[in-house]
Amino acid sequence: MNDDKRAEVYAEFKDLVNMTPKQIEHWLETDESKQVGFKSGGKGESVGHKSGREIIEIKGMKKSDLTDAEYEHMQKVVGYIKRHMKQKPKGEIEDTP
Repeated sequence: MNDDKRAEVYAEFKDLVNMTPKQIEHWLETDESKQVGFKSGGKGESVGHKSGREIIEIKGMKKSDLTDAEYEHMQKVVGYIKRHMKQKPKGEIEDTP
């Protein structure tokens, strides 16, 4: 990933992932969050939970310490958020899984 793309991904990630690591951690511990998401083989930790833990790690890192793997995950998260924002259900988002 070139420097221009890294800068773009970093800016979008910072803008779209608007929860603090503590807020994400708290959300991942709720029963509500554990009831949703795709689970490989139908059980275990959901893909979203695993991603959430990675996001917490990334948000705790210095920009200069981010690797290509972290940038790739950030890009994946940005794409996921953008897709889901377009698919937003009607009504209050707080009332949806």
